[in-house]
Amino acid sequence: MISTCQGLPGWTDAGGRTSDTVDITVNPLSDGFFGLDGGAMFGTVPRVLWEKTNPPDESNRILLGLRPLLIRAGSDTIVVDAGIGRKHGNGFNRMFNVDQSDSLEESLARCCVHAEDVSCVVLTHLHFDHAGGVTKLDPRGRPVPTFPNARHFVQADEWHDATHPNRKTKGSYREDDFRPLEETGLLELVDGDLQLVTGVTLVRTGGHTRGHQIVLIESSTGPAAYWSDLVPTASHVNIPFVMAYDAYPLETIERKEHLLEQAAQERWTCYFEHEPRFAAGIIVDDGRRYTVKPAKEA
Repeated sequence: MISTCQGLPGWTDAGGRTSDTVDITVNPLSDGFFGLDGGAMFGTVPRVLWEKTNPPDESNRILLGLRPLLIRAGSDTIVVDAGIGRKHGNGFNRMFNVDQSDSLEESLARCCVHAEDVSCVVLTHLHFDHAGGVTKLDPRGRPVPTFPNARHFVQADEWHDATHPNRKTKGSYREDDFRPLEETGLLELVDGDLQLVTGVTLVRTGGHTRGHQIVLIESSTGPAAYWSDLVPTASHVNIPFVMAYDAYPLETIERKEHLLEQAAQERWTCYFEHEPRFAAGIIVDDGRRYTVKPAKEA
């Protein structure tokens, strides 16, 4: 069963209903590392520029992090994206240079959170490196939800495009990652922006996919953003650095121009899902271009 999100008790929906104030804490998580082709990750940007910060291996793959996010807001435990998971097999892992030295569930355990504790999962989109970890194989080898008590929030357009992929996009979607959510009644479809618990807002950006969304957070420590694949690494704060994987690259550029300016002015803490060196930083505008100062140096 698929249901359209109507909000939860204590949530705010597009109709303007308000919710109670909640305390928010944020922790970056890890599902290890993987690799994608450097040229594809930087589109039309020449290799001589991007290899300075993201050196490729002998197969032209650059190292990328898999960094979901944990948000604890009042009584809600929210996970944003779920990494690549552990069910794809040796051939897949070799192709994408998957490093499984860490896992999402181990990372959550270090924060004293178990899969059964998670009440909400936000999927920025359904590509395999973001949605792979929302399912796992049961003892009979069948994919089942990793977070059995969580409602999983996906943009309706993203769900449609993932379940009806075209020739360009079908390699990025693996139905075993997300179909079990529909089958178990854990799927919530979102149409546009949605404020969850006070201070946590899903913002549909498009660009990378038609239904791509990011997460904006406002807590007592200030504003924060989880950029997902709108700005996948710190290198991508450069406006023209747009992935060849993006279905709507001009839309990506337009959203980046607007949001990165605001992030720099207001000193948002920015969480980069695929940055291999650090999880978060502050965007700095020197008048010529944007750069990122890692959070520990900010």
